[in-house]
Amino acid sequence: MPARSGENQWGEPRDNVTITTAFIANRACGAPYSGEVTSPAASASWNAPFDGDLTDDLALALRLADAADAVAMARFDAADLDVQVKADATHVTEADLATERAIRGILSTERPGDGVLGEEFGTSGDSARQWIIDPIDGTANYLKGIPMWTTLIALAIDGVPRVGVASQPALGRRWWAATELGAWTNTPGGEPARLAVSGVTNLADASVSFQSIAQWDEVGRSDDLLRLSRAVWRDRGYGDTWPYMLLAEGRLEFVAEFGVKEYDIAALVPIVMEAGGRFTDIDGADSIASRSSLATNGALHEDFLALLTTPSPTGPTR
Repeated sequence: MPARSGENQWGEPRDNVTITTAFIANRACGAPYSGEVTSPAASASWNAPFDGDLTDDLALALRLADAADAVAMARFDAADLDVQVKADATHVTEADLATERAIRGILSTERPGDGVLGEEFGTSGDSARQWIIDPIDGTANYLKGIPMWTTLIALAIDGVPRVGVASQPALGRRWWAATELGAWTNTPGGEPARLAVSGVTNLADASVSFQSIAQWDEVGRSDDLLRLSRAVWRDRGYGDTWPYMLLAEGRLEFVAEFGVKEYDIAALVPIVMEAGGRFTDIDGADSIASRSSLATNGALHEDFLALLTTPSPTGPTR
């Protein structure tokens, strides 16, 4: 995409983007939410059989993604994009707010009895069925005109993520899944392609994404990260949503991070799991609320868990 007048190429900050240091403190009159957002604890194992048909819910999730793509792309790389700073010191753009409003508006009509949890407007409704939304995952990229950002839409039933859509309209990519319906992605030819994780069974052959060194260091697990990097074939930090999709496509064997919230990962769970992988928190629990994630190709999940919980050798060296 060529730069507009007064703008730089991808990734270069623009002087004429408006950044307002405004702390957002309440939800009145549609104002964004600044408190904690939570999803109900899962009442069953994520691998437990599901007795239901999610075809209509998945179709709705894909329509929600279509609407979100249109809203978010309308302001992407805009020279006059309005950006605010939230109470937690993270950025929110006008597009984040407008995209979540658009999704919520459709849900209020299509699924009025369902609950909603969104990054920008918190939790509404009280239901065993809860839509979990991150309107723009990767806002820091979005506000700089970098196309690596994603709209994440999930449906959790009794706390278990059952439907997930990850849409990257600036790159023309989308991934989606629902329990018992498989995991899929779009292709240049137009026909969806089914996803499947890799068959790698040895740590020494694994390729991993650790997301951020700082994340691991902040939780006191930098030694674990170093041990991980020494045990595998290749380690990189590929970003936010994308490495989970690479894993579901069979291109990575491990993705883990810290500091994630429900709306950051809920949509990723069914995509990874329906592709044949496994998704837990860093300690192996079925949870999207513990502020950590560990996704693997399944075959290596227990090996990675053991690696990350094995203390480094101590004592004198020879």
